[in-house]
Amino acid sequence: MLPYGPSALPSAPRKVPPPEVPADLDLVVEDAVTGFCGAVVAVEKQPEGTVIVLEDRHGKRRSFPAGPGFLLEGKPVRLVRPVKAVPTRATRTASGSVAVHGQRARVARGSRIWVEGKHDAELVEKVWGDDLRIEGVVVEMLDGVDELPAQLAEFGPTASSRVGVLVDHLVSGSKESRIAAQARSPHVLVLGHPYVDVWQAVRPAVLGIAAWPDVPRGVPWKEGVCAALGWPVDPPAAWRRILGSVRTYADLEPSLLGRVEELIDFVTAS
Repeated sequence: MLPYGPSALPSAPRKVPPPEVPADLDLVVEDAVTGFCGAVVAVEKQPEGTVIVLEDRHGKRRSFPAGPGFLLEGKPVRLVRPVKAVPTRATRTASGSVAVHGQRARVARGSRIWVEGKHDAELVEKVWGDDLRIEGVVVEMLDGVDELPAQLAEFGPTASSRVGVLVDHLVSGSKESRIAAQARSPHVLVLGHPYVDVWQAVRPAVLGIAAWPDVPRGVPWKEGVCAALGWPVDPPAAWRRILGSVRTYADLEPSLLGRVEELIDFVTAS
């Protein structure tokens, strides 16, 4: 005779708890109850427990208790306080150069590297920042390649104050190539990468995507990329996600690496 009792009844399926995810800064999550979506900007220890502070694309901040109740890319997760890594001294910088510990940043040279915008500057700083401080090279924003001729006229490059310029989408026949052609000086070097935006210089695999999507003509490129990838159409948040995924030079396309290295060599040769 079969036993009769609770053991004879089919057991209810075991509920699998959501995976734990460290609440690292810039991680974009959604509160499952309220639908508030934002990037982690702080993890605070309060009397009632750990609190996660999120900031949405409009700059509005809200606090939530750490633990379950969050969605990451649509899937439930349990946010936990990030574990502080034991500080170690890197032997290499993010660019792959030998790390120099204990050396103060060099007084800035007269030469400069100019990039088109904020995202270019932040990416260069993240990967080559240590190298540039050692060499005393300042990176400045042009706020668009259209400003290049006027900026060069004002700066007045010389043999001891060279200018290296990194331009997006520097391909034959483009507006950028026509503007770059006006910068005729032995003290100016204009180099570029073929991408529409520096976002594309980050290798797709770093972001877990097969390739950067094609955006139809007439659609703002950054917004089109967000929509095609199923991300919130929020370019600042998307850039935080992209930049946060970059760790070293190995996360970037070779066509950008070579150009930046060449510009650094040019401005430090003076």
